Amino acid sequence: MPSGKAILKMTAVAGIAALTVQPLPSLAQNFAFNSVSIEGNARIEDETILSYLGVAQGEAVTAAQLNDAGQRIRATGLFENVEIIPQGSQLVIRVTEFPTVFRINFEGNSRLKDDDLFATIRSTERRIYSPTDVEQDVADITAAYAASGRINAVVTPRIIRLPDNRVNLVFEISENGVTEIERIGFAGNRTFSDRRLRNVLTTKQAGALRTFIGRDTYSPERLEFDKQVLTDFYQSRGFPDFIVQDVAVQLTSERDAFVVTYNVEEGQRYSIGGVSVTSELNDVVDLAAFNDVIRTRNGDTYSPVSIENDISRLEDLATRLGMQFVQVEPRIVRNEANQTLDLTFALVRGERIFVERIDIEGNNTTLDRVVRQQFRVVEGDPFNPRAIRQAAERIRSLGFFANAAVNTRQGSAPDQVVVDVDVVEAPTGSLSFGANYNTDDGFGLLASFRQSNFLGRGQSLNLSFSTAESNKYFQLSFAEPYLLGRNLRFGLDTNYVITNNEGADYDTETFTFKPSLGFAVSERGNLQTYVQTRYSDITNAVNGEVAPETFADSEEDGRWTQSVGYTYSFDSRRDGLDEETGYKLRFGQEFGFGDTQFVKTTASAGATTSVLNDALTLTATVEGGYLHYNKGDSSIVDRFFLRGSQMRGFSLYGMGPRYYDDSGATTVNDSLGGNAYAVARLEAEFPLGLPEEYGISGGAFVDYGSLWDPGFDCSGANYYYCDFTPRTIAGVSIFWDTPIGPLRFNFTEALDVQEFDETKGFDVTISTSF
Repeated sequence: MPSGKAILKMTAVAGIAALTVQPLPSLAQNFAFNSVSIEGNARIEDETILSYLGVAQGEAVTAAQLNDAGQRIRATGLFENVEIIPQGSQLVIRVTEFPTVFRINFEGNSRLKDDDLFATIRSTERRIYSPTDVEQDVADITAAYAASGRINAVVTPRIIRLPDNRVNLVFEISENGVTEIERIGFAGNRTFSDRRLRNVLTTKQAGALRTFIGRDTYSPERLEFDKQVLTDFYQSRGFPDFIVQDVAVQLTSERDAFVVTYNVEEGQRYSIGGVSVTSELNDVVDLAAFNDVIRTRNGDTYSPVSIENDISRLEDLATRLGMQFVQVEPRIVRNEANQTLDLTFALVRGERIFVERIDIEGNNTTLDRVVRQQFRVVEGDPFNPRAIRQAAERIRSLGFFANAAVNTRQGSAPDQVVVDVDVVEAPTGSLSFGANYNTDDGFGLLASFRQSNFLGRGQSLNLSFSTAESNKYFQLSFAEPYLLGRNLRFGLDTNYVITNNEGADYDTETFTFKPSLGFAVSERGNLQTYVQTRYSDITNAVNGEVAPETFADSEEDGRWTQSVGYTYSFDSRRDGLDEETGYKLRFGQEFGFGDTQFVKTTASAGATTSVLNDALTLTATVEGGYLHYNKGDSSIVDRFFLRGSQMRGFSLYGMGPRYYDDSGATTVNDSLGGNAYAVARLEAEFPLGLPEEYGISGGAFVDYGSLWDPGFDCSGANYYYCDFTPRTIAGVSIFWDTPIGPLRFNFTEALDVQEFDETKGFDVTISTSF
């Protein structure tokens, strides 16, 4: 009987072995074998091969059954070649085993490191070579490059034969260039422009200048996230029916960029009509008390976040009143005619389910208690799905984890629930060296170390120093957000600052030590209390070159002051949403005691709103401060000076009370600072019509304010502007979002200034690290 020969074929790309089985004379012929001879196997036992053969000794089999037996042996993936050869009463099985992978190497890769690629592939050193695994490895490596924006990457596997049936496996990689997103467009949007919606997305387009300006790469996961971001944006602005129908992603004809189009359906815009609370409980309920905690009002723009916050307030009140297992269901009735939504919060009885335990996994560094602190429930408490969802959001917002999944499952009994928290930790520390520049302090080198999850305890530690020309400093800050397991933030701040004032003929040296405690006093309000010890000294002052009061202060030894104080802050935007309107308030007082007794009061209020469908952003800010001494007098290091961020168009020492004397050999022009200041700022930011990939927008502003009262009698001939003397500055701004950070260029024009003021028509702020 003539015998055939199987031929092994491995392609360079797929590396897939092909099998041919010995041709048999006739499919109708039957065979029976008294013995089986196996040849070529070294690692695989005879018994293993026979088990796959499936033919018993002496059993009559057809040629087709022998072919099937050969295919079963091949399907194990253990052999490059399999031959089934009938020789009379003996069946010969000749096999060639796949080699062992000795080494795996990657060549041509630079964007993705070897460690990242090893984590991607299935093939393993010291294991049997598998063409199927190699084929999948090629697909996985290609997908990894596509996720990093290099969809044209080419991966070619090669094998290098070695003695003793071993091979080296080499993946040759041609990375090619990054495929940017050339354009992001929208279809179906009527209320908001494409430009405004692009500002909402985390994905950014590179535009026609993608060769020179890199913005973002294509990521399917990021597009999915952006769909939710768009939905949140529209719904928070009164569009409850908004949906993203689909996202079309196309390659350009050159295959070097993507075009992304979001097809959306906005729906109608709704506002809130009537708001009420009803109860479906058997208990007697004081509905007036529940109505009092609702913040949503008739006429408000519909926002699911506002409704969710009201539900939390209502359920918290029910818990405080001892009403267990009460849940709040929002019920909405549409009024299509006037496009309003009537909102009813229904108090209903929830299931009697308890939290059995909270299991946390994946936190190799972060302590369990850091995660547990984000839950408002503990083991044994009634189970509330909304409270669990809110805890999940708090865990994600910590910034400690690359991923955090919070799920529930049934516990040991039907009325018990186990909460599973699975986290993937992310880097939380950074060490940076860099440079900064601003027109107040000049150029300086800086270094900083930041750790937001110090020793896995959820604590923050920041250490930084700067060598700016006019302001050298060392700062150390530490914060524990949950002191003694309570919602108390403990902070410790210390800094040492040496100034080399180019705008004043003296230098200063200060040291501050400030422990503090902060806590929430309302949903969006916080109170910080602190104790402060401060040392200050005036140095290098020359008589006749500074004001007499400044020189007299410099002749005294450095001053130590002790004080206590508080700061209250309120931020309507603490939900983190890109809201149309928001405002911030801040009020603080510091009380000095000991040798110097004073009260230092500061306050600020700001509001921002977007108009013309968010195309124009308007901001208004007022701030002020007053320093009053009951014992002792203020020194120049204690008084207020207005920086460029507070009153644009002036140097750091360019406005306020001043001592000016040109009668001597040297002209003295000394800024005295003030015990009081007040500033109002109005600003508008708007697009300039430039391509968005530039990241450039424009602004216009008007600043009005004054700095006055140096704290001593300055009615003499050489003293100026000691009383309230307002100044007015107008200007335009250029905002530029660059890869090194946001830059702002201010061009100012003095509308109302005084003779000895020091103004500047241009300033820029830049900050970068490398």
